[in-house]
Amino acid sequence: MRHLWIAALVVWIGIAAQAQDRATLVADSVTVQSDTTLAATGHVEVFFKGQRLTATAILYDRTADRLVITGPIRIEDGTGNLFLAEQAELSADLTEGLLTSARLVLNQHLQMAAAQIQRSDGGTITALRSVVASSCTICAGSTVPLWEIRAREVVHDATAHQIYFSDAQLRFYGVPVLYLPILRVPDPDLQRATGFLLPRLRSTTALGFGIQTPYFITLGQSRDLTLTPYLTALGGQTVALKYRQAFAAGTVEVDGSLSHDDLGDGGPRGYLSAKGDFDLGQDYKLSFYGISVSDDAYLSDYGISTADRLESQITLERVRRDLTFAVQLVGFQSVREGDNNSTLPSTLTDLSYEKRFLILGGSTGFTFDTRSEYRGSVSPFDANGDGVADGRDLGRISLGLDWNRAWVAPNGIVLAASGVTTYDRYSIAQDQDFAGRPQRLSGAAGVELRWPLIKAGPDGVAQVLQPVIQLVTATRPDPSVPNGDSTLVEFDEGNLFSLDRYPGSDAVEGGTWLNLGVSWLRTAPEGWTLGVTAGQVVRLVNEAQFSAASGLDGTRSDWLLAWSLDTGEGLSLTNRLILDPGLSLTKGELRFDYTKADLTLSGGYEYLLADPVENRIATTSEIRLAAQTPVTRNWSAVISGRYDIRAERVAETGLALDYRNECIDVTFSLSRSYSSSSILTPSTDLGLSVELLGFGGGSGAGPSRVCRR
Repeated sequence: MRHLWIAALVVWIGIAAQAQDRATLVADSVTVQSDTTLAATGHVEVFFKGQRLTATAILYDRTADRLVITGPIRIEDGTGNLFLAEQAELSADLTEGLLTSARLVLNQHLQMAAAQIQRSDGGTITALRSVVASSCTICAGSTVPLWEIRAREVVHDATAHQIYFSDAQLRFYGVPVLYLPILRVPDPDLQRATGFLLPRLRSTTALGFGIQTPYFITLGQSRDLTLTPYLTALGGQTVALKYRQAFAAGTVEVDGSLSHDDLGDGGPRGYLSAKGDFDLGQDYKLSFYGISVSDDAYLSDYGISTADRLESQITLERVRRDLTFAVQLVGFQSVREGDNNSTLPSTLTDLSYEKRFLILGGSTGFTFDTRSEYRGSVSPFDANGDGVADGRDLGRISLGLDWNRAWVAPNGIVLAASGVTTYDRYSIAQDQDFAGRPQRLSGAAGVELRWPLIKAGPDGVAQVLQPVIQLVTATRPDPSVPNGDSTLVEFDEGNLFSLDRYPGSDAVEGGTWLNLGVSWLRTAPEGWTLGVTAGQVVRLVNEAQFSAASGLDGTRSDWLLAWSLDTGEGLSLTNRLILDPGLSLTKGELRFDYTKADLTLSGGYEYLLADPVENRIATTSEIRLAAQTPVTRNWSAVISGRYDIRAERVAETGLALDYRNECIDVTFSLSRSYSSSSILTPSTDLGLSVELLGFGGGSGAGPSRVCRR
């Protein structure tokens, strides 16, 4: 009789005495053969403590408390693991015993076929004999997987989540490629354990062929350390480290490496960096980042960074609705060709405080700011010709007050008034052109009219056209104060209507001028958004404050034209142009991003007119492109490049190919830099990594291969 249920199987099978430990048996036929023996045959199923057993027949010996099971056998252990076998003799709770002609599937991914499987220690230890392990699908007509590990013995420790192989042999398509007498890997359930990580093969122009073999060390639940030896064919020897620690209120990460090679002066080379972020409570945030390098070329030689000026900083800040506070200590190290670190500001300190409140119906802000900069040189002269005394040290204290308010007329015209005043006191040393303790009182006031015209169509399209005119008058520039923090000035839609376009405090925009502009915004219910802004600055007198490349020099500035488009379907475009009165391009940038399903495209064009004031001796004209796309179900590609139009040559190229299926992830990378200087040479970097999927701490499975007949 099919589906004979024995709900109180504990009468026969002494698995446990508690009700929650009882087993349930379903079978076509159940026979009590004696006082100590029970037999079940035909579509047998047993449910016990989350486990499920299916078999053809079961014979239970109550005296021995053992089960003799005839297959095909399928045991789901309740933790995501699966046992398949032809024959088995197990304890009544299914956790101990022997399975023959068996297979173990861990986490529905990694399969291990064995002649025998022995379970012990309450099911926590599983020993397999004559094992073939793989996570690959075997297509019809094939007898071997893409990769497999053959071993004399394998032990799976479910408590430690470790798999131990004895006499392990790694094969690809049946061909042995690696033998290891002992191999330990984490099981699929373990995401973090001490051991070797995925090795990477790498070949570079400077270092030649090499291999990186990272070793991961757990230091408790909140700390870990990764050591990566890197040996190259040209004699390079490197040890890299990465230390990470998580705290209740933040994180810390330390990176570094120590190398010995033939590229430097023969001595040790290396770098060290550290970063951290902490939440101190009551809206206080602490962050830091520091980096130091042994020589100018090290970071480039080892592909660590392309930065040529390294910034270290520690910041404490607090941001609230009506208050901001920040104190920052910054250090600089230049690895740029021709730079002398002793003549650059190596240490800067900055403290700023701003409080917002209401006065006379308008928003008012009080600011307090201090800044200091220190150079290693003691020379008061500009020996290197960069316009700054080589040893200039500077300190500044600033107090500021600003106010702004807007009124809306019945016809919709918006009238706004704003003003700002600032007092600065300087202390300057070791500068023949600027010395002593100069002070400056500056201010600006502006009146603005804007008329937003709104149109809403029956199709849901909304348009806003807004002409704006702003009159600003400010104190004249003070030549007795050096400009150290405002040498790079951007003219864009964000500061078109501004009382001061300088980014820092050392320079203050002065004179009387009109800010003129118009903006148009169109939004559609389908998600399309198009915005356009155009404007110009007209001055009463040319104060000669700005460089030609800034677009702000002269009595009439260059034309600003900016627009942006977002289709709401993955495509966004932004464009900003600075055009001189003859409509020739001074600055321009175009950026686009496109995302559709798995396809990602990005790129842009940049044009910057040569300007010694902005430390740009030659005009820049470059195109950048990058794409990431799946090629097939299993193949994906990432392509990037940068082309220098002025030099008529490729500046950088990059290619990464990734093959990923259910059991393997292979990544190949190729990059080429064409930069050349006294410390840099054109270089090529090749990389290859292979990850066997199915083990712990790795990536998840990719799309299965398509088996073709």
